[in-house]
Amino acid sequence: MTLNSAHRGARSLAPENTLAAARQGLALGADLWETDVTVTRDGILILMHDDTLVRTTDAAQKFPQRNPWTVSQFSLAEIQTLNAGNWFTATDPFGQIAAGAVSATDCNRIKTARVPTLEQALVFTQNNNWRINLELKPIAPPMDRFALVEQTLALIAALEVDLDRIVISSFHHPWLHEIAAGTTAVSVQALVGWGNREVLDGRALAFDVYNISRRLVNKDRIAGLLAQGKQINVYTVNEQAEMRALIDTGVRGLFTDFPQRLARVLKSVSEF
Repeated sequence: MTLNSAHRGARSLAPENTLAAARQGLALGADLWETDVTVTRDGILILMHDDTLVRTTDAAQKFPQRNPWTVSQFSLAEIQTLNAGNWFTATDPFGQIAAGAVSATDCNRIKTARVPTLEQALVFTQNNNWRINLELKPIAPPMDRFALVEQTLALIAALEVDLDRIVISSFHHPWLHEIAAGTTAVSVQALVGWGNREVLDGRALAFDVYNISRRLVNKDRIAGLLAQGKQINVYTVNEQAEMRALIDTGVRGLFTDFPQRLARVLKSVSEF
């Protein structure tokens, strides 16, 4: 069995959705990196998980009058002034700085991190002969009618990124149907969490690949899905014992904030 070791931007070692995190995952040998795609007020695709800029940037300090700091209400130029790294070194969200897993040199680099554009992420991926999983996020007003699928595919085409480097995923499955029905041969993977867990119990699963929350999987459910010919990837798996247990069930991919841990597990599995 081939297992895909994916990571969510190596979030334990560098701030999520930044190129600093991507570089960490690449260096650790992850098969691909997963990131979140949304859009600015002026229609530029960027990497950002939340609807707001508060948690992962200094937007509240730079723009104190712009509460609630919704991403889609800021232009790219405004977002590019923000620092996307200081919060990580200040909070050490996974305790890896305190544990000595992040060097002083890396900490200094992290402090200058910025919010990347999707173009920068795609160029980085292509230049490093790597793969990327783009999670398309619902967009808050005023950009909630933005043609996210169309513009994402258009950018991929304009940059001439090899399509075998691209996976597009989403909890909003109509977007994935739109991509699958089009002429662009981009792989799609359906995200399933608490909000749409009912799709796992349906008789006809529409997609070949499902990325499922670890809270929704068990040995019987995985076996049932595999029996239907589906590929199962699980997110977000950070403990090594759980990684090993899921590998034993036949899942094909694991998403983790700790690619360094998954690398150790995969090494032990291959040696065994």
